[in-house]
Amino acid sequence: MPASDQGLTKPVLFVLTSHATKGKTGEPTGYFLGEVTHPLAVLEAAGISVEFASVAGGEPPVDGLDLKDEINARYWADPRFRAAVAATTRIADIVPSRYQAIFFAGGHGTMWDFPESLEAQAAIREIYEAGGVVGAVCHGPSALVNAKLSDGRYLVAGRNVSAFTDDEERAVGLEDVVPFLLASTLSARGARHQPAPDWTSNVVVDGRLVTGQNPQSAHGVGEAMRDLLLAGQTN
Repeated sequence: MPASDQGLTKPVLFVLTSHATKGKTGEPTGYFLGEVTHPLAVLEAAGISVEFASVAGGEPPVDGLDLKDEINARYWADPRFRAAVAATTRIADIVPSRYQAIFFAGGHGTMWDFPESLEAQAAIREIYEAGGVVGAVCHGPSALVNAKLSDGRYLVAGRNVSAFTDDEERAVGLEDVVPFLLASTLSARGARHQPAPDWTSNVVVDGRLVTGQNPQSAHGVGEAMRDLLLAGQTN
């Protein structure tokens, strides 16, 4: 995919979960399709190129395969997109300096593999400290719960964030299935969690950190990341 003609020569790295089951339930999960396609559509429309990685590499499991969603349907029918997500790079093999931003899509699978990925934590730290943008939506902020800066502070400490709320987790009946409650854990790391009513779009921007609460927030997260990147914010 071509780089932007507005001087943005580095792509954005989209990171997807490789975890396929909801804990001990055996129920399938994976990355949530709309949390990939909606931000992707925004960035591509702005001429910003995107590459894909996952924790284990290869083809990650997909959840939320709602093809009544026009954007989902368009990308799912696109051979280029399908080939890209079928052959993701293993996060351990990416070179963080190649990217101007990193984005973590949600899906319940993230709750098991994102927080434990030292390579994801390293990529977050390197991209952020180089002046890049870090974004995540829904359960994607699970990648942030153990991410630290070079000085040992949690990236989210003292920052405003949004993420899938404890109430939303209870609403889907998985509060006792996930290994931890995401919003509560982010708060325990020092984040200022900013919830909105369940299932409403809620995007929080704190400097170069962009987070969204739920699938309804995916488009807005893409817009916020696009705006930061096109503005050339590097501080």
